[in-house]
Amino acid sequence: MDQKFIPLSVPNLKGKELEYVTQAIESEWVSTAGSYINEFEEKTAAYVKAKGAVSVQNGTSGLHIALKVCGVTEENEVIVPAFTFIAAVNPVKYIGAEPIFIDCDDSLCMDADKLLHFCQEECEFEGRELINKKTKKHIKAIIVVHIFGNTANMEKIMNVANEFNLKVIEDATEAIGTYYTEGFYKGKYAGTIGTIGVYSFNGNKIMTTGGGGMIVSDDMELIKRAKHLTTQAKSDELYYRHDEVGYNYRMTNIQAALGLAQLEQLETFIKTKRENYLYYREQLNTIKGLTLLEFNENIRSNYWFYSLYINEDYLLNRDEIISFLASKNVQVRPVWDLINEQKPYLKNQTYKIEIASHYLHHIVNIPCSSNLTKEDAQYVIECLKSPKKV
Repeated sequence: MDQKFIPLSVPNLKGKELEYVTQAIESEWVSTAGSYINEFEEKTAAYVKAKGAVSVQNGTSGLHIALKVCGVTEENEVIVPAFTFIAAVNPVKYIGAEPIFIDCDDSLCMDADKLLHFCQEECEFEGRELINKKTKKHIKAIIVVHIFGNTANMEKIMNVANEFNLKVIEDATEAIGTYYTEGFYKGKYAGTIGTIGVYSFNGNKIMTTGGGGMIVSDDMELIKRAKHLTTQAKSDELYYRHDEVGYNYRMTNIQAALGLAQLEQLETFIKTKRENYLYYREQLNTIKGLTLLEFNENIRSNYWFYSLYINEDYLLNRDEIISFLASKNVQVRPVWDLINEQKPYLKNQTYKIEIASHYLHHIVNIPCSSNLTKEDAQYVIECLKSPKKV
């Protein structure tokens, strides 16, 4: 019998998804109105202990709105990570602003020390505005991405933001359920520390609504404005009057029904993913040349993705591992090419991109679905124990 295909990351839909979606269909509220949307917003906010939440069509639209409500304009620049999915940075261009790329550290998240050094060395702080010496533009915000369920060093980053009057937009699209267990932000969830946070419920995320996302904040004025903008900026519902350019970004009732069922299972998903991560780590770290990257010690991660680090002692390099495991019916993927090296961003400013360039060529993500069985994980491990060039 052929080995079954083991995907990288797929949804786990074994809860009340069908029940809730059926109820939404039977109610005939299937579009961007319906009780499930409000309930999903309320329960997501309660889960992450945020004061308010606004549903959106996806994480990208959430970041776009987050930039808008934080006052970023085409006159501004935004500090962003080089090491992340391009959807974290594209919304800066939607606004008409320009990104500045910062390196990652060994957590794969933005390097907080390099962020500080950039602000100190490459900028001037004038009248509560951080001015880029090179471009003379006002740097308005930072987009911080919590990579693979890990967390950036938010204590240091928030200190930088407070010192230089910068808005902090947390891209927690990969990190719902991750929270600090120690330190200044003990008990705080990823996405709830900065000015505003965004989650994604894409099909490969730890919980999914097919597409979809959520904006969260403790600033209810920002939440109110975000909801206004995501619902076409209607100032008069009855007579269809609009006071500014809005967006058709609101989540559908069917998506929200899925989301509620997924949210009910999120802690179970995290428990399973943690167990699988620890099992992989124990086995893979015994193979010469392979190491499963750790999550920060001061957090409870959601363990979304597992990053396998390959050094020169292993028989295969990154691309050879991808090809070899594909031949064994196992899906793995490399991390993203650095955004500053992508065609739309070649002319944008960068600052000391070093660590990101290294990890780019030494990491693959291995199967990590919350419905991954121990037998499937063991098969992946056995394949990696006996590598062959194909």
